[in-house]
Amino acid sequence: MHGSEVAILRGALAYQRDTLRWKCAGLTGEQLAQQCPPTGMTLGGLMKHLSLVESQWFDHWFRDAGYAPPFDGVDWAVTEDDWEFESARDDTPEELRALFDEAVRRSDAVVDEALTRGGLDEESVRRSPKTAQTFTLRWILVHMIEEYARHNGHADLIRESIDGQTG
Repeated sequence: MHGSEVAILRGALAYQRDTLRWKCAGLTGEQLAQQCPPTGMTLGGLMKHLSLVESQWFDHWFRDAGYAPPFDGVDWAVTEDDWEFESARDDTPEELRALFDEAVRRSDAVVDEALTRGGLDEESVRRSPKTAQTFTLRWILVHMIEEYARHNGHADLIRESIDGQTG
């Protein structure tokens, strides 16, 4: 409830990440692949999608270091938009959790390093293709919080449809 802007932003992002972990906890591969019509989203797909989003914002846009594995091996020019959702069905729960945890670890390391250089005002190496402007670390952290919050709403509904768990 109190703290620096950095502490508040990082705490809010950690809370959203932990919420996704909680929604996916204790489920089998079959359950992580279960859809909640009319959407084709799955909890496993959300884990893999948000792992990609972590790499997209912190590796690709912020530091221009390319995507982390396994996303670095995907030809995004010819790959369908839902690749991470579709391919998650072939991953085990352990693989999905490890991928997510590694993506978060990598992103946190990027944030730690950026905070030592320019703080929240540190700018991305890459520019927006829409505006030609850079992204500040502050903007990326806020965007990640909103991305997780939106998808955690999806995760709530999907988890409840699987086993009735709410909260």
